[in-house]
Amino acid sequence: MTAIVAEAGVPGAGASVAERPAAHRTLPDVLRERALTARRMVIDMAASPTGCHLGGSLSAMDILIAALDRTASSDDGSQVVLSKGHAAAGLYAALYVTGILQEDPTPHYGAPTHHFTGHPGPAVPGVRFPTGSLGHGMPYALGWGLSRRLAGVGGLGIAVVGDGELQEGLIWETCQVAAAQRVGNLVVFVDRNGGQNDGLVADISPQPRLAERFEAFGFEVCEADGHDVAALRTLLEPDRTAAVKPLAIIADTVKGKGLRPVEGKAASHYVTIDAARATAWKGIVR
Repeated sequence: MTAIVAEAGVPGAGASVAERPAAHRTLPDVLRERALTARRMVIDMAASPTGCHLGGSLSAMDILIAALDRTASSDDGSQVVLSKGHAAAGLYAALYVTGILQEDPTPHYGAPTHHFTGHPGPAVPGVRFPTGSLGHGMPYALGWGLSRRLAGVGGLGIAVVGDGELQEGLIWETCQVAAAQRVGNLVVFVDRNGGQNDGLVADISPQPRLAERFEAFGFEVCEADGHDVAALRTLLEPDRTAAVKPLAIIADTVKGKGLRPVEGKAASHYVTIDAARATAWKGIVR
């Protein structure tokens, strides 16, 4: 299913984004198109011999599309770090549809001789830091933001972390340093999909008053719909060169978003499917 946009006075208004004349597609249209295409690519990667982390890749997709568009459309040296590196399939797809990655990752994902591995590394264009060990990507983003600030240049360090990943102490050590050093150009997206490898976050290690926790560490905090890609992109627009508080965006998401058979299910964490199911799922993903 494609997004429906009804804008008064626009030719093709009410038609699906894909059917509208290219000249009348807005940035939100384009971002939603990218997200849909990337979700279909992730489903193809789930049909690879190794399978992939489907649920978390789909939940983080709109965040990744918004963040990567921010870096691709500016020349300020901003960097996106996928701290929840197990969602590599989502990152590769988002890099490709954004135009940062030129090679289609879907035919090669998980191949032992190729660099599109289950966790991202710097052999992949657009990936500066290797991630996968949970918690480690956020300090990379902090270091990037701090280095830009110390050099007197602009640019954001953008970390995408999972809510299960917040159980790592390194996350909160990084928060403490970021606030103490006044790294206001650090932006942390929390993909709050409520799930992790072993089940539900609420059953394993609940996170009540999460916004207040970040505020207590000295962060500016906002909560957002993690699937409103246009709104997420808008949150990244302000110039944070002079900001003194890092920003945490707690994005409420659905594990397996866009694919009804797996939405909200802990079993979607890691999935291996056959080609026939991939074809069927790509036809219904939205």
